[in-house]
Amino acid sequence: MHADRQRAESFGSAAARYDRHRPRYPAALIADLIAHQGIRVLDVGAGTGIASAQLRAAGADVLAVEPDPQMAEVATAKGVSVELATFADWDPRGRVFDLVLFAQSFHWVEPADALAKVRGLLTPRGRLALVWNRIVAVSPTPETLAEAYAGLVEQPSRPSVDIEGAELDTLLAAAGMSHERRRYVEHPHYSCTEWVEMVTTYSNVLRLPAADQERVRTRLTALIGTGGVQATNDALAVLCLKR
Repeated sequence: MHADRQRAESFGSAAARYDRHRPRYPAALIADLIAHQGIRVLDVGAGTGIASAQLRAAGADVLAVEPDPQMAEVATAKGVSVELATFADWDPRGRVFDLVLFAQSFHWVEPADALAKVRGLLTPRGRLALVWNRIVAVSPTPETLAEAYAGLVEQPSRPSVDIEGAELDTLLAAAGMSHERRRYVEHPHYSCTEWVEMVTTYSNVLRLPAADQERVRTRLTALIGTGGVQATNDALAVLCLKR
């Protein structure tokens, strides 16, 4: 996905709506990232600062890197310190961190190059964390909701699927990192409006012409009705240490 820059850069047009409707990370996941108060965190591809704000509230000292000015503006308004750049172009200026975080963003960087850069940013016992919320509808089923996208665009899939399995294991081993996976399962319920507003901030929809975006919204609203969406969030954190 990192090579599709049009898709990667599609979020700014919906920055405020993205921040309002994208889910926060499970509290237990955030707690597992905070080794101690004052931990120095680099949040890469921070977007509107969703994870950054949660980490700051838990006692971390956070610096965010984000390439999209509209997304960065929302994060800055929350009090997050943001440097505007892609991770590939960002200059650390000798700074090191106890935690480097990619929250919903590792699939937007070239992985081997990014991991090589991360190694130079970590303190001796510093950690890399690759984190995703992975929300899937239970009722209505994904197959039912897929009807809303028919003829317009593919239904969104979990972005972590692209690299969360054996391919990621190989990448991390080649980068000289050991790792463990932790899962945090939640069962959220969304009203029809909440679900529609959330899934229409995904890049596959944001790249559509405005008329087609509206068609997706109208179809989803009709399919979901008044019962809303029962979902599962099988959130994933891949926690890594330099070997």
